[in-house]
Amino acid sequence: MPARSVLSTGGRWALVAACAAVLGACTVPQWQKPGTPAAQIAQDMGLPHVRVALPEGGERWVYSRQPAGQQVFHMVMDAQQRLLRVEQVLQEAHFYRLRPGVDDRQSVHQYFGKPALVERVGNFNGDIWTYRISENNIDRLAHVFIDPQGVVQRVMFTDEPRNEPDDRH
Repeated sequence: MPARSVLSTGGRWALVAACAAVLGACTVPQWQKPGTPAAQIAQDMGLPHVRVALPEGGERWVYSRQPAGQQVFHMVMDAQQRLLRVEQVLQEAHFYRLRPGVDDRQSVHQYFGKPALVERVGNFNGDIWTYRISENNIDRLAHVFIDPQGVVQRVMFTDEPRNEPDDRH
């Protein structure tokens, strides 16, 4: 008889969280200092998941820890390919900057990288990109609703489900 997954949604997220703990031992880019050459960062961190050209001639390198982790780091390079700053952008304030009706699938991907999960629900015609975030020691999910034309329609936040016993009975 074939093995069958019996993990609930909460169990799946618990498994993802356990993987995140293992991955937490990996390199964290905050130790990269301004002025570090891009070649050194690529050697230390590997190639970025996304590279975005900036108007002033630099680049934004996006390093994501999704789906297991709760961080997406922007490493902003100047026109001479030296690090200007590192910023962790998986925060509610960054999602509130999304402009419904204006931002699209590409701009979301270029800013946040690949989501932890892409889903569909019956009451929305389109994809929902979900990112795992953590702020003030509270684990949450940021949901970006993208219509069939690829345009952001809304952003919503929920608490991340946990595989904890229900003591209400």
